[in-house]
Amino acid sequence: MGRLFDEELKRLKERLLHMSGIVEKMIDLAIHALIKRNKRLAQEVFKYEDEINMLHIDVDELCIKLIALRQPTAKDLRFITGAMKINSELERIGDQSVNISENTEIYLSYPEVKPLIDTPRMAEIAKQMVRDSLEAFVKKDAELARSVLKRDDEVDGLRDQIFRELLTYVVSDPTTTRQALCLVLISRNIERIADHATNICEDVIYMVLGKDIRHHIERKK
Repeated sequence: MGRLFDEELKRLKERLLHMSGIVEKMIDLAIHALIKRNKRLAQEVFKYEDEINMLHIDVDELCIKLIALRQPTAKDLRFITGAMKINSELERIGDQSVNISENTEIYLSYPEVKPLIDTPRMAEIAKQMVRDSLEAFVKKDAELARSVLKRDDEVDGLRDQIFRELLTYVVSDPTTTRQALCLVLISRNIERIADHATNICEDVIYMVLGKDIRHHIERKK
């Protein structure tokens, strides 16, 4: 029974890693579509939405089955309940990638406002946060999870910087308002991706240490 349970937990990890790989690809496609002004790339993101939704259901069902049939305790129970939460966070990251693509399609209907520098940088940080959060989960690495939490402030700072810069464009030329709004919304979508990665890391810390740090000031240290 123990060996079979270990195999089932391994399968659960593999499903989440597969899901993580898809959402990373969705982020990449969405941002490249924006940078290259390519609507075809933006539309490719939508193709992965159904797959993410099906994986979301599949992983939840697997977790419920493991809890019902194996009746795990202590760390194993925290691992499975953590996997359910992480599953939902990954699905929401996929949703944010879709939102980026939707805003990109609108943005591409207008002339370019400015060269994109901070937005791709912000997206790269957020994508790495997602990748590291899943690595922390698989390796049960609380320190890696903490390092991801610290990067959230950098993403927030870039979001604010992008907003301030775009505001100056709109003030000097009101005809850029629509494009600027799209870029502000995209920066918020990216910021939400980073937030979901921090949520995953908070779940990892709880899973490994049994310590709930949500809403605690410790996250800012």
